[in-house]
Amino acid sequence: MLDHVSIGVADLSRAKAFYDVAMPALGHRMLYEDASSLGYGSDSIGLWVLQSARPVKPDLASGLHFCFAAPDRAGVDSFHAAALAAGGTSNGAPGLRADYGENYYAAFVIDPDGYRLEAYFHKAAD
Repeated sequence: MLDHVSIGVADLSRAKAFYDVAMPALGHRMLYEDASSLGYGSDSIGLWVLQSARPVKPDLASGLHFCFAAPDRAGVDSFHAAALAAGGTSNGAPGLRADYGENYYAAFVIDPDGYRLEAYFHKAAD
């Protein structure tokens, strides 16, 4: 349904340091960079990170979050670990989420700008 998402950040360098480490765990890399924007994806850009004078204020009660598909459960684990190493905060360790569905394996982090991110894999383990 969605082609891409754009998020505004207060500090593009800090965001770059985070996303350059976290996104490769999901098979994505930076495909575009200029003075005010970064684009991440595998074949095409699905996540734009933009320098913003007024980024969305962090609000854990807002319901806003972005979920990225992982290639497997190990990708979920790697994303969570990489995001924490890059300055993110855990918002839910990797594991099964039975209330979301059978085999729904996910991890949740908060990026340095307060965006809630999820990585998930929704197939039975091998």
